Amino acid sequence: MTEELTRSFGRAASEMRPVTLTPDVMKNADGSCLVEFGDTRVLCSATVEEGVPNWRKGSHAGWVTAEYAMLPASTNRRTPREHRGRKGRSMEIERLIGRSLRAVTRLDRLGEITITLDCDVIQADGGTRTASITGAWVALHQALLGRVEAGRLPRLPLTGRVAAVSAGVVGGIALLDLDYPEDSHAEVDLNLVGTASGDIVEVQGTGERACFDRAQLDALLDLGQEGVARLAELQAQVTGFKL
Repeated sequence: MTEELTRSFGRAASEMRPVTLTPDVMKNADGSCLVEFGDTRVLCSATVEEGVPNWRKGSHAGWVTAEYAMLPASTNRRTPREHRGRKGRSMEIERLIGRSLRAVTRLDRLGEITITLDCDVIQADGGTRTASITGAWVALHQALLGRVEAGRLPRLPLTGRVAAVSAGVVGGIALLDLDYPEDSHAEVDLNLVGTASGDIVEVQGTGERACFDRAQLDALLDLGQEGVARLAELQAQVTGFKL
């Protein structure tokens, strides 16, 4: 990428795409959120079910897990529906989403319930996993708040807000929140999951077309933490949860 080329939405290297979090978009879900990172749109829903997986029974603690899918028309060519047993990339993303949400959830205060976060990509333009984590937290908050208001939990079992954003090196320039054209040409690709308090939950960084040094890694982490902070503030605005 040269300096003459412009980014989508006319943004600078350190700017994110326009982000919108719209909660309570599904009637039958215990919690839901439509998350938009520019042209990437993901529908996140939370479902609460009594009971936990067999390996967790008797623990007196709950479980938070996730499922992720790309809808067939979410990309410019139809994406075939995935079936159980053939979910390589999606399974990796599901596990990432689940780990991220569990990082800010007091499972020992849930009781033996399972909360499943379904993240369905309606439209993909880069950053679907990071958008999913950010929107799934809003859906999770809604579901847990509903149980508090119904008297089924004494207080919200959340220790904070968690969000995620991508960063990368494209044409030698460190960029925040890559869209698909940038991501597909990135020399270095990184996803950062973090909390509103500045803690890091997970870093996924790869030299796609070139190795990268410590200075580049530090620059990408700085960009990523700035992005996570902005997303966490937006989460606070739409939910009222400030912790």
